[in-house]
Amino acid sequence: MAERKVLLAGVDAVQLLGFNDANLQIIEDRFGATITVRGDLLTVRGSENDTRKIEKVFKELIYILNKNGNLAPNDVDTVIDLVTVNGSSPETTGEVATEDSDYAILYTKVGIIKPRTPGQKNYVQQIRRNDIVFGIGPAGTGKTYLAVAMAVAALKNRDVTKVVLARPAVEAGENLGFLPGDLQDKVDPYLRPLYDALDDMLSAEKMKSYMEKRIIEIVPLAYMRGRTLHNAFVILDEAQNATAMQMKMFLTRLGAHSRAVVTGDVTQIDLPSSTVSGLVQIQEILKSIQGVGFAYFDRNDVVRHRLVKDIIDAYDRFKAGSNGGTKSAEPASLPRTPK
Repeated sequence: MAERKVLLAGVDAVQLLGFNDANLQIIEDRFGATITVRGDLLTVRGSENDTRKIEKVFKELIYILNKNGNLAPNDVDTVIDLVTVNGSSPETTGEVATEDSDYAILYTKVGIIKPRTPGQKNYVQQIRRNDIVFGIGPAGTGKTYLAVAMAVAALKNRDVTKVVLARPAVEAGENLGFLPGDLQDKVDPYLRPLYDALDDMLSAEKMKSYMEKRIIEIVPLAYMRGRTLHNAFVILDEAQNATAMQMKMFLTRLGAHSRAVVTGDVTQIDLPSSTVSGLVQIQEILKSIQGVGFAYFDRNDVVRHRLVKDIIDAYDRFKAGSNGGTKSAEPASLPRTPK
């Protein structure tokens, strides 16, 4: 008896398994294996040959589902026939089967979102293990993007019923002045990076539906005061620009069955010099609290343009030189564990 597992993170399980698990029943009958689903983990038990083929069938179906947005009535039988005869489906030509499914976060029409560096993998593991996680590191390391992907995956898997994305409305070294429009128009420029991430992960129709039903909310941090969020995945982005009081306010919004991810770069604080960053302070306050995780990134986790790493290094060298050659107070490589 062999056993194989398939992670369904970010997959519409209802469409994949079929109404009343009809698709799952077809696959079980064709192979004579036992398939169980618990949360976002599908487990296959049977002979080594059958479990291997069933794993491949599900990966092919996941690819088709996320590519086309749905499964046609005959897709299951077609994929089973192709995998049984040829070992793979021409739809994917083995693309999905070679993916590291243990780290897959979200299947989208443009491909699989998953961590690409050791630091990103640790970050994803911390989010899966803890209810509150802090992702701290330089620009371009995927802190926000992966957190949003984890939130959308949790929503699709029905682990949560709501996603709330918050950001401090702090200007990065420039005064934007009076902005025209209503309240939403005024705050949207600050929240644009969160919209950009969601645009990669959801269709325009689904995004519009979620926003209209307030299943997904994108709000300035100040609007979080007084709320209690149950069954929610909450993200605070650019948290280095949250004050100590705002950080406490945000973390105490969590209700039952909720989780939070806080991201930021302590080398890019835009607060007045006399104001303490809540992200800097919180590392000391919560360092020994069970259920709270810290994930630290460095230049090796940068996944943007290759020059971003060089730019980060150049700024660190300049800062060290301006301090008389002494070591910068904000090191180029942040520690992997909080001090």
